[in-house]
Amino acid sequence: MKRSYFLIFITVFFTTVLYSQNIDNADFVSPMNDGMVAVKKGNQWGFINSEGNVAINFRNDLVVSTTADGSFPIFQNGRCLITQKKDGIDYYGYIDHTGKTVIEPQYLNATNFKDNVAIVLVLRRNELSQNIALNKPVVNYDYFEVAINLEGEVITYLTQEPVHITLSAEKLRKPPVIYSKALSNTLFAVMNPQKKWSILKVE
Repeated sequence: MKRSYFLIFITVFFTTVLYSQNIDNADFVSPMNDGMVAVKKGNQWGFINSEGNVAINFRNDLVVSTTADGSFPIFQNGRCLITQKKDGIDYYGYIDHTGKTVIEPQYLNATNFKDNVAIVLVLRRNELSQNIALNKPVVNYDYFEVAINLEGEVITYLTQEPVHITLSAEKLRKPPVIYSKALSNTLFAVMNPQKKWSILKVE
């Protein structure tokens, strides 16, 4: 029992020390968004909250967004974009204000949330046949533009026709472009292959 109390004390003590420390010699400090301020030191970013305490310690997986105030990771609707490299390909997901991953990195590209919705590129794996000689399935990949909510649940598919891709680090050096726009949490602008726009309303 004494050992349990000791471990709890140590955990609380070091958590308090970590998240109460001052930040010095920062390379960049962003404006406050969603109650969070992005701070850069070297090649890493972290966040302080509105009380000036470190809310998310410095890390290298936060996605930098370009704004009128500069380029930095940004919180919107309690979510911030992160990226994770798998087999040389970047996948995108989201963390919350505590730094916890709430939507696992799985998308080929993703936008910041706006009005509690984001637009992401959902990857689909298609098994075509079986290679008997290698005893492996023959597969290809495509993706759709999709609107999701704060939990990562699909609200609607914004593109009806999939876009075929070669899933390799050499071919996907940059994330595919997202063309759709969230106008509100129920209204979306969708570009078709002829570069013409359609307005999609989701009830």
